[in-house]
Amino acid sequence: MRVKFDRDTCIGMFQCVAEWDGFERDENDGKAVLVDAEEEEEDVFVVEVPDGEEYDAKFAARVCPVDAIEVYEDGEQVV
Repeated sequence: MRVKFDRDTCIGMFQCVAEWDGFERDENDGKAVLVDAEEEEEDVFVVEVPDGEEYDAKFAARVCPVDAIEVYEDGEQVV
């Protein structure tokens, strides 16, 4: 499972941070940070979800008010 995060779209509500440890707060920029992610393109970051954290990663994507987080499983978007 893979998470894709569009940091430019993020508005800093930090609901994702409350739901999954894969996100952290960046108080300086007022946006979330996807921990240990690689930048796929400008301001778009991706990371593989560790085993056992799939539910939390999906929930973090579901609570994002601006849909800045997408979850992919076997190449298909599931959230």
